[in-house]
Amino acid sequence: MNAVWKNSTACLPKLNSIHSRPKAIIFTLCKHGRFMEALQCLCANPSTLLDLPTYSTLLQFCINSNAHAQGRALHDHLIATGCTSDLFLNTKLIIFYAKLPDLTAARKVFDTMPQRSVVSWTAMISGYSQNQCPLESLGTFVLMQREGLRANQFTYGSVLKACTDMGCIRSGEQIHGCVAKSRFVEDLVVQSALLNLHLKCGSVGDARCLFGRMEQRDLVSWNSVIGGHVVRGLGYDAFELFWSMMRDDMSPDHFTFGHVLRACAGIKNLEIVSQIHSFIIKSGYGNHCVVTGSLIDAYAKCKCMTNASLLYRSLLEHDLVSCTALISGYSQEKNFSVEALELFYKLNQIGMRFDDVILCSMLNICANGALLSLGRQIHACISKSQSDYDVVLGNALIDMYAKAGEIENAHLVFDGMRYKNVISWTSLIDAYGKHGYGEVAISLFVQMEECGLKPNDVTFLSLLFACSHSGLTSKGMDYFHSMVRKYGVHPRAEHYSCVVDLLARGGLIKEACDFVHRNKIEPTTSTWGAMLGACRTHGYVAWGEASASYLFHLEPDRSVNYVILANIYAAAGLWENASNTRKLLDERSMKKDAGCSLI
Repeated sequence: MNAVWKNSTACLPKLNSIHSRPKAIIFTLCKHGRFMEALQCLCANPSTLLDLPTYSTLLQFCINSNAHAQGRALHDHLIATGCTSDLFLNTKLIIFYAKLPDLTAARKVFDTMPQRSVVSWTAMISGYSQNQCPLESLGTFVLMQREGLRANQFTYGSVLKACTDMGCIRSGEQIHGCVAKSRFVEDLVVQSALLNLHLKCGSVGDARCLFGRMEQRDLVSWNSVIGGHVVRGLGYDAFELFWSMMRDDMSPDHFTFGHVLRACAGIKNLEIVSQIHSFIIKSGYGNHCVVTGSLIDAYAKCKCMTNASLLYRSLLEHDLVSCTALISGYSQEKNFSVEALELFYKLNQIGMRFDDVILCSMLNICANGALLSLGRQIHACISKSQSDYDVVLGNALIDMYAKAGEIENAHLVFDGMRYKNVISWTSLIDAYGKHGYGEVAISLFVQMEECGLKPNDVTFLSLLFACSHSGLTSKGMDYFHSMVRKYGVHPRAEHYSCVVDLLARGGLIKEACDFVHRNKIEPTTSTWGAMLGACRTHGYVAWGEASASYLFHLEPDRSVNYVILANIYAAAGLWENASNTRKLLDERSMKKDAGCSLI
């Protein structure tokens, strides 16, 4: 044990002298707040027995100051001196280990306690809950109930958080039933936890009713209800609650402003962002890093990059939050790719450590701007700093390589990902489909199903596109029907357009038209454009004329439709019709749409 103490306190300065009365010295050091020196003195005299309050004080210091090694060594000392039967000390040890976190050690202390109080049970339940172990937290609560102990407000708060983290509204409602029978129905801690449960897992209406019945509302409860509405996409309701909070003379903090600004970003209302910005300045949060980052993001989401850039440049210090917000905003706007690159290079020169959001944003710019070389460099940086790909970064890399035509590299990234979600599979299916490898795309889809992942509407869009561009008409129709019948995915206009394109490319023009009429599809430019293109490929003049007439009505200034119809006439030897179509194009004073390249 001496070796443990020496290792844990090797970095401490030595005391000038250790007297023959170490207990008195340790007590005096603790009294004057010199806890590290007290621990050193105990290290030099490991056989010294202290009273329980002094041990408690030293343990609390280890908890508060994250003195991990010293706390473990103090626990070893307690075991060696036979001081492990005290209820209060054991509870503090549970709290200490839960904060490390070392839940195995915390549970070992808990299981070996000769007796347990509500506080010790709550410490264990809270330790699990705070460390993303909700199932263990709920299980410990059930054991506590079987022991016949009554929970307190902190027990209920912790176990309700566990139910929220699991997304289990049913268990939460059962806990709510226990609360209703207790004396903590009106307790603010419990009510805030219930509010959070309903906002994240249940009904917003139930949460609003609960919030309305609360006799006391602190800043935490206001932030919970505002943030909950933002998460549910109810931005305007969040603003209504924010102004109600102001009318109640409750001062917002940086969490409040963060929620409100995320609401602004969601509804993309520049006027409201400007109003909140003014209020932030008046409230003294104008230089708060988190608030400023959220404000830059809100301006960017409203496509007001000028204000976002001005705000960024006005900052005295540029931290990771503000840099991430601005680069992320730039990446969403094609006209600001150069600014994003300049900022990225500047940050790289000063040695800033990039987070995943910045790297994903830059990969998005590389994908859309054909910047394969930079994309490879970013990939190399990611490989050096991470042993395996985070799913979001992996998806961004797949997209970047796929858009650059590097399908093999995209697949290598996919294979290197430990965890793959629906987006990962869909991105690779889309990549193979767009490059004419329909059979490979189908094979990937089958593998995805075998992995137990449920495809979404975008997955089927990519799959239908792959079938369409690889001549797999029958397969494509089978997948369209399974999308509806097997997976319950409701088709969007894009899916219908893909099916029309699938049939038309297969030369089934009549079937494509029947499909449009049978499904009562509202004709769109993509639908009729697919039909017109197929008519050119297969030489169907009559259907081509019908498709072109719809397109002339829907987009009269789109010159390519006139050119395609003229080419259909020319291929059929109808030179006069082709000439008349060309004249019609000239009369409308349109020019043929020019091709362009980013290279």
